[in-house]
Amino acid sequence: MKVTALFLCGLALATASPSWEHFKAQHGRKYVDAEEELFRQRVFQKNEQFIEDFNKKFERGEVTFNVAMNQFGDMTNEEFNAVMKGYKMGSRDEPKAVFTAKEGLPMAADVDWRTKGAVTPVKDQGQCGSCWAFSTTGSLEGQHFLKYGELVSLSEQQLVDCAGGIYFNQGCNGGWDKTCRFNANSIGATLVSHVDIAQGSETGLQQALSSVGPISVAIDASHFSFQFYHDGVYYEPNCSSTNLDHAVLAVGYGSEGSQDYWLVKNSWASTWGLQGYIKMARNRSNHCGVASAASYPTV
Repeated sequence: MKVTALFLCGLALATASPSWEHFKAQHGRKYVDAEEELFRQRVFQKNEQFIEDFNKKFERGEVTFNVAMNQFGDMTNEEFNAVMKGYKMGSRDEPKAVFTAKEGLPMAADVDWRTKGAVTPVKDQGQCGSCWAFSTTGSLEGQHFLKYGELVSLSEQQLVDCAGGIYFNQGCNGGWDKTCRFNANSIGATLVSHVDIAQGSETGLQQALSSVGPISVAIDASHFSFQFYHDGVYYEPNCSSTNLDHAVLAVGYGSEGSQDYWLVKNSWASTWGLQGYIKMARNRSNHCGVASAASYPTV
């Protein structure tokens, strides 16, 4: 029985599709044994079918974005959600300052802080639920640049290792805290406080993005469509504006045809999405909660 099972497993792997072999080679995948590889191959094939079916909807004009295979192709959505996020919802402290939308405030038709030099290259959090650290450094990098004219890439690892104690941080679990190696002689940027955007206000978020700089935001990124997003304006009917699980960085906004979008920097390397970015639906009832927990530091 065991010999037969191993033979069948070996046979299935021997007849693997070219796309599976390409995926393994492209991403350097090696598995502990034949059983694990067969399981991952089946997950990959299921994800491959989802991508094919979804893109047929895109071709028919039924959805506003397409999807593509990426480095998460051998992960189930449950595994993906368990290790690739890290934003922990909780009650927000009473803010010291709140940015509220101001009537009649002039705003640019489109904004992209990358073109102004305020955004560092896309980073990769790996399989560590530390998205909160990348969202935090991104907004501080932007404010530091706008005040001092110097773009400094800050250390997310330091936040994962050191932001424990009173911050109740759990590192890779949304920090496990490793040894904090903070060195006061190598500080890259400092902040004074932070400002929250009025909860749920897309107008407030747009005004802040137009006048302040990149903004830390939290979103619902739990869906297969987000896991494999590739291009277009992301609109997911099942997205929640309250159940948020991923922290990212809003770096601009604009329109694509008749569709308004937020330009958002992710932390899953440039192999995901639009070279590491996503265009998320804007002015569609706070889609995916992009304006539900937005803030920026003051320096």
